[in-house]
Amino acid sequence: MINTITTAPYPEQKPGTSGMRKRVVVFQQNHYLENYIQAIFDSIGDFSGQTLVLGGDGRFYNKEAIQTVVKMAVANGFGKIIIGQNGLLSTPAVSHLIRKNKAYGGLVFSASHNPGGPEGDFGVKYNNGSGGPVSETINEAVYARTLEIEQFKILKTDDIDLATHGVSDMAGTVIEVVDPVKDYAALMQTLFDFDAIRALFEGGFTLQFDAMHAITGPYATLILQDMLGAAKGSVVNGIPLPDFGGKHPDPNPVHAKALCDLMLGDEGPDFGAASDGDGDRNLIVGKNQYVTPSDSLAILAANAHLAPGYKGGIKGIARSMPTSAAADRVADSLGIKCYETPTGWKYFGNLLSAGKISICGEESAGTGSDHVQEKDGLWAVLLWLNILAKRKQSVVEIVREHWQTYGRNYYSRHDYEAVDTQLADDLLAKLRAKLPGLVGQETEAGKITYGDDFSYDDPIDGSHSASQGLRIGFENGARIVARLSGTGTVGATIRLYLERYEPRDGDLGQETQTALKSLIALAEELIGVKSATGRAGPNVIT
Repeated sequence: MINTITTAPYPEQKPGTSGMRKRVVVFQQNHYLENYIQAIFDSIGDFSGQTLVLGGDGRFYNKEAIQTVVKMAVANGFGKIIIGQNGLLSTPAVSHLIRKNKAYGGLVFSASHNPGGPEGDFGVKYNNGSGGPVSETINEAVYARTLEIEQFKILKTDDIDLATHGVSDMAGTVIEVVDPVKDYAALMQTLFDFDAIRALFEGGFTLQFDAMHAITGPYATLILQDMLGAAKGSVVNGIPLPDFGGKHPDPNPVHAKALCDLMLGDEGPDFGAASDGDGDRNLIVGKNQYVTPSDSLAILAANAHLAPGYKGGIKGIARSMPTSAAADRVADSLGIKCYETPTGWKYFGNLLSAGKISICGEESAGTGSDHVQEKDGLWAVLLWLNILAKRKQSVVEIVREHWQTYGRNYYSRHDYEAVDTQLADDLLAKLRAKLPGLVGQETEAGKITYGDDFSYDDPIDGSHSASQGLRIGFENGARIVARLSGTGTVGATIRLYLERYEPRDGDLGQETQTALKSLIALAEELIGVKSATGRAGPNVIT
């Protein structure tokens, strides 16, 4: 029986570029999840009889949310629902299943790299039939609907069995529970030289992959250990847990410190990697060599032709504006275009769909390609392994050779988390007012040549995105960028991005924070985050 339940709006249900993320206790409010899901269903067009993909990263409230949404999807008229076993699917796996099954769309249940557990975060994101995030137009329509919603539809029935593969029927809708890893692993085999990577491991190559008790554990175990022959135990923290083992599933040097400490010493394995809560981000570390996400994007683009899936070369590259210009130099050398977009994977989606780019990435450790329309952490790890197998060099040798070829973009991001929202807004408003007067000033970091608030005109759909980050540029190519992040659930995160280019014949071996010292000091002078918040420094430096 289909029930139509009377409800009332929750005015704060506004999706961002990564869907909507809130504390678990917020989602557990009466009809909160149902309101948001019904608003999505009411805003995405006619899907009657179409297919919907559902899956999440296994965090707390994942299974309960999926049971609710299955019943709502049936009541709203979907003809088939594909669900990962036990409710599990990585974000890139959801994207692949949407594309493979020509689904109308899919729902990802995750808060990405945010903490989980009863006191942690939960999130919902809708991806369209391309496999990628929806446009800002759809997000605005969803939000508008949440403000006026009066009812939602749901089927009154028992919960389904998520633990067993197979096909069943629910009120005329086909329900298929699938292996969450199988199809994704098959896709990876079409992109990478598994024989070469297998030979690399047979030759004694060692790795440690930290799955952070998040979604990529089963994927990495099957692909890296069972299919490619990495030693048993190479995947650590490989069982997804509702609270990620009480840790923060964000693959950076702070939250993956144990891995970085292991790698930055002579006793560690040859290669280290990690991925985040929903499997779309990555960390790459070689023995005694941390690889910044910006450098990783550039190195992957420069060497992608070594993998079978990209042997014909790449069409173009895209990077988010805060990401360093290292990828631009690779694009120039290849004679292809590098697009600079706002932060948010949806901006890459249009370029991928239009065939303008093959590889894209963000400085926040998200990289991907046209194989799916999402960030893909394990894909990046496999491409690195393919490159290592073909070049027969270490990570440090490849990174240093890249710098000697293209020069080095010294780059760092300083995150100030959980800042009072009003204070954060005020600090950036004051900087925005200062920008015109900064142009022409001589500073210790160099002469300032521009100051602006980055905007973007989408070359595919013509949409305009304003106020995407405050930029201060210097005559020598250095930059300071400041913006607020939308991925947290408490207060605001102020992110400062600092970049300085060193030519290939310059000093390429400096410690990063030392190389950026003058920019760090100037950023504090102009913005004053430390003095305004009373903090000694950033919460996270990457």
